[in-house]
Amino acid sequence: MTPDIYAVAGNPVAHSQSPFIHAQFARQTGQLISYERLQCPIDGFSATVQAFAAAGGRGCNVTVPFKFEACRLARTLSPRAALAAAVNTLRFDQDGWFGDNTDGAGLVRDIEGNAGIPLAGQRILLLGAGGAAAGVLGSLIGTDPAAITVANRNPDKARALVESHQELAKARRVQLLACGLTDCGRSYDILVNGTSASLAGAGVPVSAEVLKPGALALDMMYGPLAANFLAWARSNGAQARDGLGMLVEQAAEAFEVWRGLRPDTKPVLAALIERLA
Repeated sequence: MTPDIYAVAGNPVAHSQSPFIHAQFARQTGQLISYERLQCPIDGFSATVQAFAAAGGRGCNVTVPFKFEACRLARTLSPRAALAAAVNTLRFDQDGWFGDNTDGAGLVRDIEGNAGIPLAGQRILLLGAGGAAAGVLGSLIGTDPAAITVANRNPDKARALVESHQELAKARRVQLLACGLTDCGRSYDILVNGTSASLAGAGVPVSAEVLKPGALALDMMYGPLAANFLAWARSNGAQARDGLGMLVEQAAEAFEVWRGLRPDTKPVLAALIERLA
């Protein structure tokens, strides 16, 4: 039998561990799939993904910087993708592409399930207002934290992201604020870095004052890309966590969208950590 083909599409994707993760999921569930990387030109994401689908691809994960563009390619969207206006999972259905966003569910599962830290009642600082931050904000609101502040280099983008989620926040009685990176307050329980700073090899874009003693500081990046952020977090008394757990959890959500089966993430996360050690 010929395997169904999936891929991760982005720029860059050479570092992506998604092929390893989905190979583990396929082996665990008995699904016949293959999974590859699609390096997309910055101005050629749509053409690259459409060619992949035309060649027989069944779906793809989407990473930086194409999550907003992927949303526009989908004919139908899940509610969470529609709220985020960003897509990280495409399924190439015959009657039109389906777009979902599994990032937020993956982040919440990692923090609450793998790290064992409840989000309800916490003060959260979310850095960034691009596709990564947009993908997780709705899910974070859904855990009923006390407040979420979205901070971005361009405060107008942070305000736009907050405004698009304000109705949900009010319904959940979550205080939702927006600001720049230099005026985002202090002493948060949880810091989530959804900016491209780690990917670009840049420093942490906020002051250590944002960290409450013992706070969780999580970077959505992982491996060497997250090393500077993790070192900064530890040196300032925070619990440092990279994005490996989130990566595996969101991948499991995507696998279920494609195959209708939810794999067990714990052994896959353990294998991935050992692989990268």
